[in-house]
Amino acid sequence: MLKPINYRLALSLLPLVMLVPWQAMAEAAPPASNVAAKPAAAQSFNLDQAIDYALANNPDLQIAVERINQAQAQLGVAKSAFYPQLSARVAYDHSNNPAQVFSMIVAQRDFDANSIANINNPGYRQNFRPEIIGKLSLFRGGQDYQNSKAAELGIDAAEYERSTVRNALVEAVTASYYAYLASIEAQKVAEDSMAAIGSELQQTKLQYEAGTVLKSDVLSLDVQLAEAQDAQIRAANGIELAKASLANLLGLSSFETFTITPSAPQLASPKLTAPYNDLLELAMVQRPEVKAAANQVEISLRHLKSEQGAYLPKADAYVSYGQNSQSPGFNSERDNVTAGVSVEVELFSGFNTQQKVKAAERKAAEARELERKTKLAIEQEVKIAFLKLQEALARLHVTEASILSADEALRLVNEERRAEVVTVTRYIESEVARNKARSNTIAARYDALSAEAALKKAIGDWK
Repeated sequence: MLKPINYRLALSLLPLVMLVPWQAMAEAAPPASNVAAKPAAAQSFNLDQAIDYALANNPDLQIAVERINQAQAQLGVAKSAFYPQLSARVAYDHSNNPAQVFSMIVAQRDFDANSIANINNPGYRQNFRPEIIGKLSLFRGGQDYQNSKAAELGIDAAEYERSTVRNALVEAVTASYYAYLASIEAQKVAEDSMAAIGSELQQTKLQYEAGTVLKSDVLSLDVQLAEAQDAQIRAANGIELAKASLANLLGLSSFETFTITPSAPQLASPKLTAPYNDLLELAMVQRPEVKAAANQVEISLRHLKSEQGAYLPKADAYVSYGQNSQSPGFNSERDNVTAGVSVEVELFSGFNTQQKVKAAERKAAEARELERKTKLAIEQEVKIAFLKLQEALARLHVTEASILSADEALRLVNEERRAEVVTVTRYIESEVARNKARSNTIAARYDALSAEAALKKAIGDWK
């Protein structure tokens, strides 16, 4: 206990004592301006890099990997039934029950003539029994075997789930990538339109003030400029939406910046590689969902056989080693060993086993219907993807032809305008038609690329 004067002194020195380590830390630490974290350089992705990054960083795929690990652990749990089970325990009994006391005396190797004389009034006696118990399941109606096989199939099911996520993820990244590039191109077209119409509007206003054009020409240009501005706003928003979608697929937070760069696949021409029937057949072979559905049928059948095994006898072998004494501790002269085999047959369980078997049968029937539903859904997905790619390719062919016509029409109108034989309205109409043709071509091209990616996903190319 400090004396009052020492106590007051300690309190007065406390701020100085606390200040010392903080001063030392401040001296050791670099200036705040040097410690501040520098923003990470923005990452740049082309299509292949974006796909690779998403496969390594997307949380859905990581969740699927963890489910594979869980399935592997479940297999270990199922196989543990084939190994001996060892346990240790300590029991303590205190009783004056003649039957129990007599059993304690015999187990403790203390039986003598006096034990018989006092058999009806033995008094209180205690018994300490430490022991190790071993048990081995010899037969459980095949339940352990069926459960282990179901667990092995569970690993395959988790693998198919990962393949399904991977297939969908690559398609989603590809579609978002193309949507981003399409919005960039659409924004450029809108900005070019705004620049051309804005320039023409300024000249037309000057001509209107000079009395050489009508007010309607100025108003028409105002309307065209507003439409171009609207297209630019929608394209800019499309860029942000596509980038946000891509960031989510890549597993990036909203604070992480990145850029998108064109890549070789963007330059490749989309095409149909095979007839519909061939693609459907390929999908039924490749799609992980088909394999997963068949896998679930097999798992349900294994569980059904496991439940049916409850009708069969169960056999277990067991061994127990321990000692009995009146005091804690171990004495090899008082040890006891028990070994044996037990067989058990369930005669009536209140219809519990019967209902479990019935539930397993219904589960197997459900799995078969889910398999059929999965095949029908994939058939529809392949058909829709095939038709959409056909449509997109046809649109691309038409728009590519239309842009040539629009360019030629604009060239002719320019010549006529220089010859002062057409109005500014006719020129603007040609300019807008040419820009619309360019926009349609860009949209058709990226729609075709996205439709090609959807068809690849439909047949399971990215599993």
